[in-house]
Amino acid sequence: MDELLARATQGVDPDAPNAFWHIFANLMNMLPWATLFWWNLLFIAVGALLGWWRGRLYQGIVWAAVLGPIGWIVVLAKPRPKLRAEPPPLRR
Repeated sequence: MDELLARATQGVDPDAPNAFWHIFANLMNMLPWATLFWWNLLFIAVGALLGWWRGRLYQGIVWAAVLGPIGWIVVLAKPRPKLRAEPPPLRR
């Protein structure tokens, strides 16, 4: 924890008015953004596949984008939409 705090506060004057934003930027620079991006794309692709399988493609994409793998559970927990059986058109 001390190492993380040292890396986050490196080059920051704690008495400066914008010290919070410098520490926040330092913390954001420590995250592996490329890896997080590819994982998110994987979650969305699986969510789209599950949504397509359940008849809710767009909901699968949105839930997976918002909640990640938990969105998959949301899509799978919802019942399939009922298909409306329409009678054939009448001939005149």
